[in-house]
Amino acid sequence: MNLESNANLYVILQSGFPADRQAVAIETPERTYSWRDIDELSGRMANLLRSLDVAAGSRVAVQVDKSPEALMLYLATLRAGLVYLPLNTAYHEAEVTYFLEDAEPAVVVCSESARVWCEPLAHRKGAARVFTLNADGQGSLMQAAAGHGPVFETARNAPDDLAAILYTSGTTGRSKGAMLTHANLASNALTLKAYWGWRSDDVLLHMLPIFHVHGLFVASHGALLAGARMIWLPRLDVDRALHYLPRCTLMMGVPTYYVRLLADARFDREACSNMRLFISGSAPLLVDTFREFQARSGMTILERYGMSETGMIASNPYDPARGERLPGTVGPALPGITVRVVDDADMAVPVGEPGHVQVRGPNVFAGYWRMPEKTRQEFTPDGWFRTGDIGALGGAGIPDDYLSIVGRSKDLIITGGYNVYPKEIEMVIDAMPGIQESAVIGIPHADFGEAVVAVVVPRAGAAVDTQAMLADLKIGLANFKVPKQIHVADALPRNAMGKVQKNVLRQQYTGQH
Repeated sequence: MNLESNANLYVILQSGFPADRQAVAIETPERTYSWRDIDELSGRMANLLRSLDVAAGSRVAVQVDKSPEALMLYLATLRAGLVYLPLNTAYHEAEVTYFLEDAEPAVVVCSESARVWCEPLAHRKGAARVFTLNADGQGSLMQAAAGHGPVFETARNAPDDLAAILYTSGTTGRSKGAMLTHANLASNALTLKAYWGWRSDDVLLHMLPIFHVHGLFVASHGALLAGARMIWLPRLDVDRALHYLPRCTLMMGVPTYYVRLLADARFDREACSNMRLFISGSAPLLVDTFREFQARSGMTILERYGMSETGMIASNPYDPARGERLPGTVGPALPGITVRVVDDADMAVPVGEPGHVQVRGPNVFAGYWRMPEKTRQEFTPDGWFRTGDIGALGGAGIPDDYLSIVGRSKDLIITGGYNVYPKEIEMVIDAMPGIQESAVIGIPHADFGEAVVAVVVPRAGAAVDTQAMLADLKIGLANFKVPKQIHVADALPRNAMGKVQKNVLRQQYTGQH
């Protein structure tokens, strides 16, 4: 990656645009945009941002529905030398208040429906301007941008200049703003382009939200850098997905997307006849889903691992020469990135043993926004980032460099002095007849400190005998790992990216043992 002249991420991404700028770059069910449109519309928006006379490095906070115009606003922010701050569309006024107080954005963009509360809030928190942008691509932002020219000279940035701030979910305390540099994002995009074999003739089915790493960076950067077309849908819609899938070569999704496709009888090998790659991430993919998808489609899902602070860290191989795609693993560390698994003293654990996952590489973020002490805590003295995940390298039948994620360190259950890793128990429960999925949590217990509790979701039409399940678990698991109780639920609570919200389950079931 040559960052000597200008490290601005837009310059890197634009290098992949095809020579034919009239070719379609983004297609939605209602409208299309060419590569020239992307350059010119982002140029108009960048000129608008420049006209506001805000300082370089100022934040642009954006809470809008998914649209191609929202993607171009992101690119315009990069081009103008500002810092993009995407906010989950599910956040309410009280949550947005915290982000605006913490990040102090100079510009805020919201949907028209939120303007009544967002505009006065943004002005109270010091924002210079507030614009609106709706899912149909209309709003005051577009009206204002139309008054500016399409030609814009992209700002010059150093590699370590900030490109974006992504706030973590904050399930265990204050949300933290992960500061991502132009070099962080560019290095990850270039690595994934090579590792996943992105091509200019690829067609990406894009159904992910773009307030998150997966949809905004991994998916969009990949297509832009490869000069590949995106079919752009606002969200997962199985009917539309099945309509467009035969025209696509690549799809990214959270595990829920694949479960929903499998639930539709129309999803078969013919629907996937043009596909070369399905990628899953943002939440663990069940082994049963992996195998059922393989049997139904003839395709093997590629599971990968990343987080807001690092982009992508590890990936099952795309190229068979690099190895197999193994269910229950996220593959080896990506080229240029190093992963280690250590104990509480930061010493390496034996192969196959669970421990704390740590990473270092050009993808690792610059730290947490205005939280220097927290940043210091999350890095080891020798410069490794503590991911907060529990994982293992290698193990029975798994190559030594393949990483398996066991769970989050905050989800680790300590019962009677013993460490219990929920994923180990969940894998056993998920393999039981009639079980769709499960979540294992620890809840306060007077004698043990924490009690192991399982919440299970039955398959459609299946009856679950929790006592029989407990009896079976006692045969295969050490007694301290066996849940004290098993609760049956219709569904597990999940966030926007499909991750099970175990904090919600802990609140729900505390006191019920």
